[in-house]
Amino acid sequence: MYTTIQITKQTREKLNRLKPYKGLTYDELISALVDLIPEGDDEGKYTPDFRMSILHSLLDMAHGRVYTTNEVKKQLGL
Repeated sequence: MYTTIQITKQTREKLNRLKPYKGLTYDELISALVDLIPEGDDEGKYTPDFRMSILHSLLDMAHGRVYTTNEVKKQLGL
């Protein structure tokens, strides 16, 4: 079963740049990207909210939106 999704031209271009070869479908690419988010660990499965928080954290790190321990201590006056 297929469905249509709306993405911007910029998102489509980003997806195209991620394709390792032309024959890869968007479904296969998006599925591979989603599979990068771990489903759980030895203690059990993660909730969908927790999996999304992992994704957001990875994106924050990729965009430099993180602080070192020393920076946090300085901000807190410790």
